[in-house]
This record gives sequence, structure tokens and C-alpha cells, in this order.
Amino acid sequence: MKLKKSGKLDDAFDKFERAAQLNPRSVDYVTAREVTRAQLAMEAINRGNQALEENKEVVAMAEFRTALKFDPQNEFASERLRESVWRSAPESNNLRIVDSSAPVVLQPSPSHHDFHFRGDAQSLLTEVGKAYGIAVVFEDSVKHTQTRFDIEDVNFATAMGAATSVTKTFWVALAPAQILVLPESAANRAAYERMTIRTFYLPDIINAQELTDMNNLLRVVLDIRHLQLDQATSSIIVRAPQPILDAATQVLENVVQGRPEVLLDVRVYQISQSLLRQLGANLPTQFTLFNISPQLIAGLGAGAQDLINQLIASGGINQANSTAIQALLGQLAQNSNTNQLLQLQPFVTFGGGLTFMGLNASPAGVGYTFNLNKSSIKNLENAQLRASQAQAATLLVGERYPIVNATFAPIYNTQAIANVIGNGSYIAPVPSVNYEDLGLKLKVTPMIHADAAVTMKLELQIRSLGASSVNGIPIINNREYSGSILVRNGESTVVAGIISEMDSKSVNGWPFLSRVPGLTYASSEHDKNFNRDDLLVVVTPHIIRMPVQESVAISLPSGH
Repeated sequence: MKLKKSGKLDDAFDKFERAAQLNPRSVDYVTAREVTRAQLAMEAINRGNQALEENKEVVAMAEFRTALKFDPQNEFASERLRESVWRSAPESNNLRIVDSSAPVVLQPSPSHHDFHFRGDAQSLLTEVGKAYGIAVVFEDSVKHTQTRFDIEDVNFATAMGAATSVTKTFWVALAPAQILVLPESAANRAAYERMTIRTFYLPDIINAQELTDMNNLLRVVLDIRHLQLDQATSSIIVRAPQPILDAATQVLENVVQGRPEVLLDVRVYQISQSLLRQLGANLPTQFTLFNISPQLIAGLGAGAQDLINQLIASGGINQANSTAIQALLGQLAQNSNTNQLLQLQPFVTFGGGLTFMGLNASPAGVGYTFNLNKSSIKNLENAQLRASQAQAATLLVGERYPIVNATFAPIYNTQAIANVIGNGSYIAPVPSVNYEDLGLKLKVTPMIHADAAVTMKLELQIRSLGASSVNGIPIINNREYSGSILVRNGESTVVAGIISEMDSKSVNGWPFLSRVPGLTYASSEHDKNFNRDDLLVVVTPHIIRMPVQESVAISLPSGH
């Protein structure tokens, strides 16, 4: 505590941690350690934020890593660390200007003048140019018209722009102190307007479609008409006025300055649970009822005497009639194995005389079942995918199942074929096999925005082998998901959660008794089968390189 009060938080944290290890049950030690840990992490984050504002990305990364050292679960520190990483990443410039022509730059006087003119249009333009040290040359088709012109305290660009608007003309530079004035028309501009030629070489663009997209971008956005593509050298030749050409250079630099990239952290959670429970009694549900006659008693074997005594006691046989008993015993001696039912299975009797009956149950008898089978399987797949702007990244977790399309067999037999098969040198041709991807397939196409947000186009496919087949070809179960989602940098999102659940119950026993609460398990068997499969896919984007966002402004001279 003395170290903490003196500001030595690192030493105090070490002492608190050692104390908590020596006495883990002490709440005071653990509390002091965690409070100091949070304080150290917060101070490191504050220092990192300050360094990031001062564009000291390397210092900021070190401070954020220090914060994570004390508090590894701090999400804010993790996000700030990733932000400092992509901010500090060097910007790659793959654009090279291999050829450029130098334009004529006009150099008028920077002074301001007032003009109050009445007279010929050519005289007006000559006076304006002379005031700023510029010689004016007229094309023969410039008309002599009467013009009134009043303007005060203006520079050359403003004065000449107003004068050309009044006289319906435009000018082009011939030298640093000389201009040519022509009538305003599309033909004259195409013929006399000063153009600059510049060749841009883009070595990383090897796709013809991407080069064409660059050409269309310049043509549509900057209205450049003179463009030439060279796919063999991956270059674009542009001819346009100097300000537009400078704008085209800046646009191409922003476009080809390294694609924005994102790191996709994909986690696939799979939980499978199963329960099989069998509990209860297996009572016999089938009974056999039969009549016991003297001939049936003859098959009882050694146990017949006891039954005869029971028959005599119940009046079924007269004890005084010794002749009938003698005849019955003789039949028992001759037919000792005539009725296996009575010899091997227990039964009960009831009645007397002609109604003397026997009743026995099924051979299974009474059984008891106590069976419990429970399982739980948890699986985690963690993968990191790096993807560029508008480029798809694919993750496949599973296996490839072979499906035979065709096999080879001879349709007739010859002596040569018989000899080859007989000596064991026959090698069957390899059958035609098509492999199908089974498991989880995730395809993510990211689009990175300037505000550190990511739009992900997601395509999820889950395929498994079915239990049945058609014509010997197995059926493949398929589930698909497709959609788009916008998330912030470092923000986790659940792509899809799929639940498959099966719950079945069965009762096997005597009617009515199986429904009595106290007798249900004593008179019937209860089977419960439960299966549940959960699949959760979580995607977290981390921006590695941000897109370059710079505004482009075109400033043209007044005459242009």
C-alpha cells in the first residue's frame, strides 16, 4: 500500500499478486490486486490515446500492448491496438508516372487594377493583358464588337475571365507573357486548347477488367475524352488540360494505393447432446389359456403325482376308482414327453372337473430395465482469414466424400481376358469419381468503409450425408444462408445459429396401470431418446489497412 500511495503502481501490483498467491482466500489481497490491475491498464490506455492523437503510432501500440498485458480481456485496448496497427501501416504507392509533357505556364503580374472601358472588344482584351504584363494576340476570326466593361480591384484571372465572358472568347498561353485569344466554340477549344500528355504505369493491375475500370473511372468522373489503354504494359495514356491531369493523378494514386484489407476471425461452435434412458419393468403381455384333461396330465412326467393328488382333492378323479388311476399312470409312463409346454413352463390352474383350466405367461417372464446413456460433445473451430476489398475469402470445415459416377467391366469374355484374369495380372481401370464437399463452407466478401465499418456479404452452406440413397447414390442434405451485414471494426456478429432437436418418448406395458402414478414404472417400461445439435458461426472483422479518402478539387484558369 505504501508503494501504491507513492505512485509506484508496477511494484505495488507485483506485491499484491504475490500476496494473493500466498493467501488465495484473502479477499483484501485479491481486491487490491484487481483494482491496481485496472488502474495500470487505464493509465496505459490513456497514454496510448494521447500518442495516437499525436500521430505516434508506434508509441501508441506499445502502450496498448502494456494495457493488454495487465488486462488481457480488455476489449477497448484490443480495438485501439488494431486501430493503431492499420494507421501505422506504410502506404504503398504502386502508381508510377513514366512520361509527362511540360505545359506552358503563364506568369501575369500579381497586382490588382480597376477597369472602366467603352469600345472595341479586341481593345478591351489588349488593355487588360497590358495591365498585367501580358501580350495579347488575336485569331483572325475574333469579331470587333462594341463592349462596355466596368470592374474594380481585380487580379489577372478575374479580369481576363470577366472580359472573355463579355466578348465570347477564350485564351490559351503561348509563352509565359503571351496569350492567344480565340472565339468561344467547341471546335476552337479542341484545336487550340493546351493539352498535357501523361502516361501512368500500374504494375499491380494485371487484370484487363481492372484496367478497363480505371479507364472508365477517369472518363466518367473527370470527363476526360483522350484516353488510351495498353494492357501489355498495364499503362494508361491520358491527354487533358494540366489541372484535370493533376486531378487524374490524384484519383489514380488513391485508387491503386494498396487495397484495403481486413482480417476475419471466424469461430464455429458445435455442441451435440444425446440422452437415452430406459427405465421400468417388462411384465408379460401375452398369456396362454388351456384346458387340462387326463390325456394332458399324462405329459407332466415326474410331477404328475402331485397334480393327481390335487385332482383327487378337488374331485376331478375318484380315489376309489383305482382302475382309472392305474390307467392314467400307464399313460404317463408311455407319454412322458408329449407336452413340452407343461413340462418346461410354469402355469397356474383353476376350476375342477371339465372346467379344470391352466394359465401360463410368455417365456420372457418379468424383467427390469435400468439403462442410462448420456453424451455431450463440444467442438470449436477457429480460423483467421485475410481478405482484400471486394475479394472473397472461403473457409471449408469438413471432408470430401467420393461418389462413383462410372465403373469399367468387360461386356464379353475372350481367351486373352481369361488368361489375364487367371494369372492375376489384370488391373481394373480407375473408376470415375466425383468428390462432394461435406461440412461447413463459409464465403465472406468484405467491403471496408472510411468510418472503420465493414460490410460483409456472407454465404453459408452446410452439407451432410443423408441416411438414404437413390439408385445407389447417397442423398446429400443441404442447408444454405446468404445475406449481408454491416459491423464496426472489431465487432463480433453471429452469422447463423442452426438447431436440430429430436425428442421421442415411448411407454410399453399394461394398459391403464402404466398411467397410474404410483405403478407406472412397476407395470411398464419407459424409453426416452433426446438429441440436440447446435451450430453457431461468429465472424469478427479486424481492419488491417484502411481505404484512402482524399478530396479532389479542380481549379481551372478563367479562360478555360
